[in-house]
Amino acid sequence: MISEPELVGGVVFDAPEVLTEEKAARPPRPPRARRPWLWALGGAVLASAVWGGGLYAYERGEEPGPDLGGYKSVSGLCQLAELPALSAVLGERSADGEGPVTDDPAVLRVACPIRFGPPESGYSGWLSYTLHKVTDPGPEFDAQAKSADLHTPIDGLGEKAFFSDREGEAGELMVLDGQAEIALAVSRDYSVDAEGNETGNTEPLDLSGIDVPMTQDMLALMAALKK
Repeated sequence: MISEPELVGGVVFDAPEVLTEEKAARPPRPPRARRPWLWALGGAVLASAVWGGGLYAYERGEEPGPDLGGYKSVSGLCQLAELPALSAVLGERSADGEGPVTDDPAVLRVACPIRFGPPESGYSGWLSYTLHKVTDPGPEFDAQAKSADLHTPIDGLGEKAFFSDREGEAGELMVLDGQAEIALAVSRDYSVDAEGNETGNTEPLDLSGIDVPMTQDMLALMAALKK
C-alpha cells in the first residue's frame, strides 16, 4: 500500500514509500563496475606526478647519470698500468711520464705514453682511458674502430673489443666496457742517421701474436681502473 501525498505549508511532499512484501523479496542489485576511464585518469595523474618529480630533479641537477660499472676517475694512468705481459715480450718498460688529463662532469680523458726496450731499437706507443659520464659511447666507439681499420673482434674483453696487428708490425687494441673506452697501441721505433738510413737493430720482432699479451695487460688494467 502506498500512502497519499501530504500537503505541508502549501508544498506537496510525497509520503515515504512503504516496503511491500513484493519489494522485500527482490534480490539486491549487484555493485556497479568501476568505469575504465577512472583507472585511465588515475594512471595519467600518477604518470604526471612521476614526470613532474623527474623534471623537478632534473632542474635541480639531481638527475642520476648512467651506471659507470665501477670505473673511477684517475690521473696517474701510466703508474696504474703496469703492462707486465708486454714488458716480457718487448723488453723492459721505461717511464715516459704522464700524458694530458681532462676531467669534468661530462667526460674523463687520460693519455699515457709508453715505451719498451732500449732507445735505439725499442718499441713505443700510447695508452688512453676515456670515461663517459653522461652520453652513450657505443655509436662513437664503433665509428672510431672502423676509422682506425680495426676489424678483428676479441672475445671476452669488455662489452666489445677490436684489434689489428698492422700486418705483424704493430698492435692496436680498442675496448668498450659500458661507459669506459680503453685503447692500447705499440709499434717498433725506427732510428735513422743523417742520411735517413735505419740504425741499431733493424730486425723487428714479429708482432703478429701481440694480441695475446695486449689482451692480458688490458684485462689487468680494466680491473685496476675499478679498484
